[in-house]
Amino acid sequence: MKYLPLDPAIFISNRRRFTDKMSKNSIAIFNSNDELPTNGDQVFKFKQNADLFWLTGVEQEDTMLILFPDNPDSKYREVLVLTRPNEVKEKWDGHRLRSKEAQKISGIQTIVWLDIIEGMLQPWVHVADTIYLNSNENDRKANWVPVRDYRYASMMKERYPLHQYQRSAKILKDLRAIKSAAEIQVMQQAIDITDNAFRRVLKFVKEGVMEYEIEAEIWHSFLSQRATGTAYGSIIASGDRARTLHYVDNNQMCKDGEMLLMDFGAEYGGYCADLSRTIPVNGKFTKRQKTVYNACLHLHKYAASILKPGISIVDYTEKVGEEATVVFQKIGLLRKSDVKNEDPENRAYRKYLYHGISHHLGIDVHDLGTRTEPIKAGMVFTIEPGIYIEEEQMGIRIENNFWVTKNGNKDLMKNIPITVEEIEAFMKK
Repeated sequence: MKYLPLDPAIFISNRRRFTDKMSKNSIAIFNSNDELPTNGDQVFKFKQNADLFWLTGVEQEDTMLILFPDNPDSKYREVLVLTRPNEVKEKWDGHRLRSKEAQKISGIQTIVWLDIIEGMLQPWVHVADTIYLNSNENDRKANWVPVRDYRYASMMKERYPLHQYQRSAKILKDLRAIKSAAEIQVMQQAIDITDNAFRRVLKFVKEGVMEYEIEAEIWHSFLSQRATGTAYGSIIASGDRARTLHYVDNNQMCKDGEMLLMDFGAEYGGYCADLSRTIPVNGKFTKRQKTVYNACLHLHKYAASILKPGISIVDYTEKVGEEATVVFQKIGLLRKSDVKNEDPENRAYRKYLYHGISHHLGIDVHDLGTRTEPIKAGMVFTIEPGIYIEEEQMGIRIENNFWVTKNGNKDLMKNIPITVEEIEAFMKK
């Protein structure tokens, strides 16, 4: 890992929060993600299972976590399972965790090697009444590949058919949505790294620069600040390409007079930042660009004003849509007749704002959390309204990250330039 060691208290607290929700005399088992092949003998860069990382802080492949709070042997109430270090493999693939190193990262004292865990696990399962198994229940996920969690669940149900089974994901969806102050500190580091990268880019962008050159500047800034890398594929879209929400080709020239939409964020300590800004390639907004940008910024600020505990994402999005309807009429995008005759299932404003306003943020850039129940204190959301105008070949999006508190919310990106005046002044320097 490139980042500095995190406080293991984060993971100790997360495990305690999870075990507090487990039913009596139950055991929970978590597995790391698979290593996935590319071509030939190559594999994709390994990415740890987000739930396992949230509970342990361990990023190494072939890792397991076993939680059994009622185990008669107190030594084995939480067990971290690692692949045994192998001298030959380490010559090829590098260092693997030793027991003391894993204890320091996770705060778990009992470390067991993967090649002997099956013989130990069986008597623990025989004592337990209920087995919690993990699955990916992110609402946005695709389920086309039989990943390790699902293969393991099938194996356990075949081996122990008479046990009760529960879904860990149902607990984790609620727990992971609520961030502790310690988690917010790590997220703030990812955000500060992203802030520095954005300021670097503001100085770099000019007419004729290629989108991939801007992406390279972001990568350079991230890695030089100990970030693991990008939290997701960076979107560097100049001109009309900014209307493509997930544009990642990043291979065209930025031209004079165009707006440049950038959506990127650093990953640090396993946690993600998610920033969007739209800037003029030549450093100066035109009158129309300024009008549309300020309209988008108004929607951003309005959304921030109503993102509070108690409101649901559905109601929150509806309110922002109502405000967008008013704003879009003011800047000439909608007429009163458009609004009067709109389809309730496809509101008129959706022609120019066709995505959601906010999503949960954390270990995953689209983190776990409910979209229907009331928002709770401790959740972290993006706020990212956009305005996309095909007739003007213009796309604008403005995105910050907010931590919801019992008294409202805190803008974790409040120090990042956001107004027309701030952006122009910084680019001029």
